[in-house]
Amino acid sequence: MDFKGRVALVTGAGNGLGRVYALQFAERGASVVVNDLGGDSKGGGVSSRPADMVVEEIRAMGGSAVANYDSVEFGEKLVDTAIKAFGRIDIVVNNAGILRDKSFARISDEDWDIIQKVHLKGAFKVTRAAWPYMKEQKYGRIIMVSSSSGIYGNFGQANYAAAKLGLLGLSNTLAKEGVKYNIRCNAIAPTAGSRMLATVMPQEMIDALKPEFVAPLVLYLCHESSEETGGLFEAAAGWIGKNRWQNAQGAFIAEHNKSSGKWEMTPEMVRDKWSAITDFSTNPSYMTSQADFQPKLMSYIEKMKGGSSSPQEGSEVSWSYNERDVILYALGIGVSTTQEDHLKFLFELSEDFCVLPTFPVLVAFTGSDLPLNKETTGIDIDPTKILHGEQYLEVYKPLATAGSFTTKSEVVDVVDKGSGALILSHMTSYDEDGEKVAFNQLSTFVVGAGGFGGKRSSDKAYPTQKAPNREPDSSMEEKTSIDQAALYRLSGDRNPLHLDPSFAAMGGFDKPILHGLCTMGYSSRHILAKYAGNDVSKFKAMKVRFAKPVVPGQTIRTNMWQDDNRVFFESLVVENGNKVITGGYVDLHSVSPQQAPANTSSILKSSSMFSEMSKRLTPAVIKKVGAVFQFNITQEGKVAETWTVDMKTPPGAVYVGEPKQGKPGVTLTISDDDLLAMASGKLDGQKAFSTGRLKLKGNIMLSMKLSTLFDANSKM
Repeated sequence: MDFKGRVALVTGAGNGLGRVYALQFAERGASVVVNDLGGDSKGGGVSSRPADMVVEEIRAMGGSAVANYDSVEFGEKLVDTAIKAFGRIDIVVNNAGILRDKSFARISDEDWDIIQKVHLKGAFKVTRAAWPYMKEQKYGRIIMVSSSSGIYGNFGQANYAAAKLGLLGLSNTLAKEGVKYNIRCNAIAPTAGSRMLATVMPQEMIDALKPEFVAPLVLYLCHESSEETGGLFEAAAGWIGKNRWQNAQGAFIAEHNKSSGKWEMTPEMVRDKWSAITDFSTNPSYMTSQADFQPKLMSYIEKMKGGSSSPQEGSEVSWSYNERDVILYALGIGVSTTQEDHLKFLFELSEDFCVLPTFPVLVAFTGSDLPLNKETTGIDIDPTKILHGEQYLEVYKPLATAGSFTTKSEVVDVVDKGSGALILSHMTSYDEDGEKVAFNQLSTFVVGAGGFGGKRSSDKAYPTQKAPNREPDSSMEEKTSIDQAALYRLSGDRNPLHLDPSFAAMGGFDKPILHGLCTMGYSSRHILAKYAGNDVSKFKAMKVRFAKPVVPGQTIRTNMWQDDNRVFFESLVVENGNKVITGGYVDLHSVSPQQAPANTSSILKSSSMFSEMSKRLTPAVIKKVGAVFQFNITQEGKVAETWTVDMKTPPGAVYVGEPKQGKPGVTLTISDDDLLAMASGKLDGQKAFSTGRLKLKGNIMLSMKLSTLFDANSKM
């Protein structure tokens, strides 16, 4: 790193760390103002010798430096020295300091004032004098030298610790005010052998802590390539670490008094929630500015505005699972040994063994300890009138095949729907390394709990999405087992509604019904198979609304519409036509071209050909062809079905209907039988065209590129 053309002012540079800072800046080309009053470690006496000796060292190695002997409380004199000698000021290292160590009861006013004057006021005065020059030149790098005593406190250093933590506050503010002028300000808390530490450390430890192991941090933070600002860094013995403020999740203490209509808070309430207030073990937050606290503050204000409908703080619970749980869940949502990819979901010894991405929905019932009651929601709830309305799931990375989650659960909103109350619960899961794994939003409708005067909608809800107004791009149907609910409930949701006929009758159902999350699992598998090649890493998020139940043994059909990386879908029961999931969508990180949609419900024989064609849309083919084709398939002289083969828009697609974007490059009209004959090589394409059995519209020459897919030797 080069500092040529830069001017650095280092205060207290006659000895110790300051001397090393000055020498290393000079070695790398900076012009240096070496400031030192020349007094002793307690602030007594003056001498020009320390500063002069450092200047001589710098000049002896071919560097450029001048000395300054003023006290830092006259900061403008120090900066004036830099301007007169070098014409500018780029870097300020506020290193000067003294010690007056005494126990708190023995600190005099003089002991207090001189420490604040040298450390805190001195840094203020020097930096304030340099600030206008830095603003004008749109460049500046400032270091405030704080201390571990300021961060953590230290016996006998109350005056020193107060000043050093004050420097951190000054640094944080200057970082914010200076950013638009390209002025960066950071604080460091170094530990190095010097005369300053002789009063608090034995000599052998001082000898082991070389200032040369701290100076590189200062140089990096002061280099033009560093954009770091507002940071606090501890450094000692070759180690450097950034320090930050950590905030416990805490607890919302105030409670709403229904009789008085007011919020109340007592010391006893604080005592009773003290463990939550002081718990840093799960989900702490890190504050970098006052603005970081604003969302939390506003949420608490909103709670108080909401009266009795305001949600309360939630809970956290650890939840472990193993390979058996993964396999049991896969069986519960319909994975079967009859399916091509079953080993990757059912056999722990398979090299591709993985976890279905909807597995984290289980935390809603087995990995959460969040009861819905008056304490958590603020309203009275009849547990027999709770309905699972909607579910949103987001997965941040593929799941390990065995492990544990720590799940933080909380009620985030309660909405008054008149006929009932809508409760929104958030469940965020973290793995053993503290990394976020998954997020669930559970929407619960409580019949008869509305009418409490609360708000009618929530901006926290993940909304459902309406499917496109066209025929589905693809469909997939699968018959559930008569024992599907009995199997799925072993993954955690033991509600007898799904197994006991008498309990189901109490809920108004003729038979036990399938779990909504089981139906969601079926739909997710269909989309994963059609659009992701069963690659679980491509799954990002899923949203569903549970419209009606499925009875075990019925057939679930998932109708799908692709729009880039989002697949809209609806699920229905084939036997009665009831829509069981509406407004659903799955977001994928990418769509597999070979799994582009094919409508399996088509009555045309050529539909299987389009399914095969979709598997051949490799990136090389798309790049080579670069065109969109529309196929009008006829039966008895009339168009029975239209297909689009997009070999222009990566990653390519094959779907029922006209092109979604723009016009086709060429449109081919051909009968169902002739298309099969041509694809299999039994009918020559040119002969079909010359005899009128194949009609072309648009850029006719583009049809020649279809030979990539229509190959007589390909056995399409």
